[in-house]
Amino acid sequence: MKKLFYILSGFVFLISCESRTYEEISDNTPITEVVKYNTAVKTIIDNNCIGCHGAGSFKPLTTYNDVKTNIDAIINRIQRQNGDPLKMPQGGSLSGSQINVIVQWKADGLLEN
Repeated sequence: MKKLFYILSGFVFLISCESRTYEEISDNTPITEVVKYNTAVKTIIDNNCIGCHGAGSFKPLTTYNDVKTNIDAIINRIQRQNGDPLKMPQGGSLSGSQINVIVQWKADGLLEN
């Protein structure tokens, strides 16, 4: 009985190990459409950033122009490693696909509509 337990425990341990990196397991599906602020980026910002970066805050991100002006800093902060005190959003993280949308928006020319 003990032998069966050890065999099953070893099997469970082996299949639970994951050696792939974040980049390998994250959603790196290429974005094929042009990304625009109002249709893709605004929702991400509103749901993840406005709590701290609302109107009247140190660095508001409430409008298209706010986000456009700060895009390099935003990308820098959202792409930082977990545990980095400068990573945004504080206490959380955007998904890989959300980060890809924001990066692609910049690459596509920061279009509003």
